[in-house]
Amino acid sequence: MSALCFSVLLSLYHKENFLALDQCFQSIWNDQTIQPDEIILVLDGPIGEDLSQCVQKWQRIIGKSLRVIPLSQNIGLGMALNEGLKHCSHDWVFRMDTDDICLPDRFEKQIEYIQKNPDVVLFSGQIIEFNETIEDATKLKIVPTEYEEIKKFALKRCPFNHMAVAYRKDIILGLGGYQHHLLMEDYNLWFRVIGAGYKVGNHSDVLLYARVGNGMYARRKGWQYFKSEKKLLDLKKELKLQGSVAANLIFLARASIRLIPSNMLAFIYNNFLRKNKSK
Repeated sequence: MSALCFSVLLSLYHKENFLALDQCFQSIWNDQTIQPDEIILVLDGPIGEDLSQCVQKWQRIIGKSLRVIPLSQNIGLGMALNEGLKHCSHDWVFRMDTDDICLPDRFEKQIEYIQKNPDVVLFSGQIIEFNETIEDATKLKIVPTEYEEIKKFALKRCPFNHMAVAYRKDIILGLGGYQHHLLMEDYNLWFRVIGAGYKVGNHSDVLLYARVGNGMYARRKGWQYFKSEKKLLDLKKELKLQGSVAANLIFLARASIRLIPSNMLAFIYNNFLRKNKSK
């Protein structure tokens, strides 16, 4: 396998758990079959003593390949990632959340995918969700792998797993990077990439364990999400990705579930939007 230089981009804020961050770095650096050429860690505002000590520990282990970008105040994930992109030295950027765990061959598989699909500018892979430990992980979040399937899927649901995404920095910056879209900065960006006609894909293999926590469903409901769904609808129409009638119907379906009780929302996610992991 020929060499391909890439950056890993993460954003850290004060509510993260230092033990989860430690596991994340372990999976990115010590456990990988191919280590990243650089890791860009944006500190999205002050992070506290425990997290600071964890970051310093990994600075000692990783050395100059870990670059820490501190921000004076919390500005949110999308804007923090935009700041991080400015500091990425390589055109291929692999995303990662600071509480998730990569499979040991994640980067190796994504590099191989890039080499086999030179026209693809953005892709992710499959993930397994867990609450506390990966031994208890049972739910697969599956995304389609083929270009045409992804374009159709995107009209109803987010077509990429953001924490496992790899993309070309020049394309993302050329489209304006992440834009302010409360709770859906990534979906907004994916629409703009697809709307611009770029080739996208997804790896068929599981690349990452994603920590969702027991409060995930409560965070995905309420008027804030409802308003974000409306903004997503407006973007879809602006980019002419879908006819008005179909787009409005999908908006009503997506937005309505943002207002139902958390336990009902959890039932929908677990039984209709996720698949059980095979034993």
